[in-house]
Amino acid sequence: MQEYHPVKEGKVREVYDNGESLILVATDRISAFDAILKNEIPKKGAILTQMSKFWFDFTKELIPNHMLSMDAADMPEFFHSERFCGRSMLCKKLEMLPIECIVRGYITGSGWASYQENGTVCGIKLPEGLLESDKLPEPIYTPSTKAEIGLHDENISYERSVEILEKLYPGKGAEYAAQLRDATLAIYKKCAEYALTKGIIIADTKFEFGLDEKGQVVLGDEMLTPDSSRFWPLAGYQPGQAQPSFDKQFVRDWLKENPDHDLKLPDEVVTKTVDKYKEAFALLTGTPFSNQ
Repeated sequence: MQEYHPVKEGKVREVYDNGESLILVATDRISAFDAILKNEIPKKGAILTQMSKFWFDFTKELIPNHMLSMDAADMPEFFHSERFCGRSMLCKKLEMLPIECIVRGYITGSGWASYQENGTVCGIKLPEGLLESDKLPEPIYTPSTKAEIGLHDENISYERSVEILEKLYPGKGAEYAAQLRDATLAIYKKCAEYALTKGIIIADTKFEFGLDEKGQVVLGDEMLTPDSSRFWPLAGYQPGQAQPSFDKQFVRDWLKENPDHDLKLPDEVVTKTVDKYKEAFALLTGTPFSNQ
């Protein structure tokens, strides 16, 4: 049996070259504040992968995505073991674009801090009088750069995203930047409306896109997972305060409250994080999580 080794490793994912395709494997690692924590979150990688599959299927009529299959039978024998079960996705090869496509439907986190300071989020002027966790009049697109592990992403203006893409693709920068913005907002609106019917507010999220062999913009990476999004329970939602969450904000909050953490979570935080991810999966997909 041929052995495979990752050609690229991110904070959470491993990427394997499969000739004309790629195999993306989501590990159980978890990152926060641009650092990988020492703990793993059991089953997390499978939950993220299967949730991404749900959303890729849900939005495939809106925009093409990179998913080809999650069936192990479509992958080399090396990926048939329990180690890769439920967490591996066969994907199209894309030339990934160097922009993190962030959309914010509610004001929270760093956006709330910025608004309190000067009434803006990533340079976008917002109405006066907003409360923490308020729904914005319209979702806003706030792109950032994609940083290497250990470095911080940098918020950029839409105009700067045009410049970055124009430098890489002369004559196409404005077109690609507009496609990224419009696709990000359209996907968010469709999925956020659906999530509300399942009792979940998607406060914000990020997407990544790439180009296929025809130069078409294609959705890649992960999609609307607890790692890439803020999920809040609709029940009990109350602007004017921070909200409970189904996502890794719970981990971030614990780390902030325990500055001597040394990047290690206590067992009860690990268990609660797994439970939150599973609950979000069941609510959004309508089926309990199963790693079979």
